[in-house]
Amino acid sequence: MKTHLLKRTIVAAVCMVSVMFLGSIGAEAARPVTFIDFSWDSVQVHNRIVGYILTYGYEKKVDYMFAESLPGLMGIERGDADITMELWADNFPEWWQEAQEKGKAKSLGLNYPDAPQGWYVPRYIVEGDKEKGIKPLAPDLKSVFDLPKYWELFKDPEKPSKGRLYNGPAGWNINSINSEKVKAYGLDEKFTAFDPGSQTALAAAIASAYERGEPVLAYYWEPTAIMGMYDMVKLEEPPYSNDLWGTTYRCACPSVEVLVLVNTKFAEANPEITKFLERYETTLDQNNKALAYMKTHNVDAHQAAIWFLKTYSDNWKNWVQDENVIANVEKALQEEAIK
Repeated sequence: MKTHLLKRTIVAAVCMVSVMFLGSIGAEAARPVTFIDFSWDSVQVHNRIVGYILTYGYEKKVDYMFAESLPGLMGIERGDADITMELWADNFPEWWQEAQEKGKAKSLGLNYPDAPQGWYVPRYIVEGDKEKGIKPLAPDLKSVFDLPKYWELFKDPEKPSKGRLYNGPAGWNINSINSEKVKAYGLDEKFTAFDPGSQTALAAAIASAYERGEPVLAYYWEPTAIMGMYDMVKLEEPPYSNDLWGTTYRCACPSVEVLVLVNTKFAEANPEITKFLERYETTLDQNNKALAYMKTHNVDAHQAAIWFLKTYSDNWKNWVQDENVIANVEKALQEEAIK
């Protein structure tokens, strides 16, 4: 009798565990593929490019979760979310080193080659623009060391005896770095590092000068809408050096690798999606143009993603490499309208 009851108890326990196990599998399968959105536009566009392909190509439910940088990365590490298409690893070296050692989050490769920053001028200043009737005003301007020759082109209206470099706003680390660069390059007698007050004002200064075909010298970075909207040239600097960067900043800013980050368990459980993401790769020019489209047409990240998929179809087809997935995405895109 006791043996019979024991057997029944064991069977009941096994059944309960099985139900719980199957229920957890069902819950996991039902959970959407979750992306971490950060505050900048490019990551949101990339997340939606992948989200669109997963939705219509792989028939997955997707969701987007907003977070600040480090909390979002830690959320992927914990498994609260699955993917973010932009990990700026150099900005979080300690977390990234620990995350790799723990093995709970992993990179699937570069999204785009690097994220440069530096001092830019409009291309028409150097090369001219026949369509706009602009002659090259600084044909020999290639590097920061050529600036003293052309300082009057960039005359500071508040200090007309010097040229103006539009700096990053006060409060940004680059603001003080650029001020040190001006001294290190021996430009402090010819140039001021002007604080525009905000990112919006910095972008407006570039846009205003460019629309009028006038000279402007400004700090900026890529990928951004401004760099997609206007043809700008980054001035050459001495190559980045740890020693120089740690003392005088008399060198180029370090390039930042931008990686595709996934939760390790998600990657292992979804090998087809993982292979697709490993092949995911874009260029700075594509990113700049997508962000410019988003800005000039006043659309959201979802619409910008659709524009990207329609514009760069060869790219995403090469990432996917599955005829059924490609056919399903193409069918969905045929019904999408873009401005």
